[in-house]
Amino acid sequence: MSLNKNKMVREIGRRTRLKNRDVQLVLETLVDVWTEELVSGGKIELENFILLETQTIDRGENAGMLKSGDAPRYVRRVSLRVSKKLKSILQTN
Repeated sequence: MSLNKNKMVREIGRRTRLKNRDVQLVLETLVDVWTEELVSGGKIELENFILLETQTIDRGENAGMLKSGDAPRYVRRVSLRVSKKLKSILQTN
C-alpha cells in the first residue's frame, strides 16, 4: 500500500470533515514551510514520530569528478531519524 497526497487529502478530509480543498491547501503549505526550514539549515521534529534535518558533508580535497567538471567539496543532504516510540511500534507489528 502507498499513501500519496491525494489519498492523504481524502482520508484527512473524511476523518476531520474538512473540505478536501482546505486539507490540500494545509498540506501544500506544510511542505512549503518544511522546505524553507530545511533549506535554511534548520530541523523539523515531530514528537514521537520523526526528525528531519540537513547535514553538510565535507567530501575532502579529492571530492571526485563529474561529467560536467569537478564535484562539489561540500554536499548537503537531508537525513531522517525515526523516534524510539515509532521504532518500538514497528518492531512489535
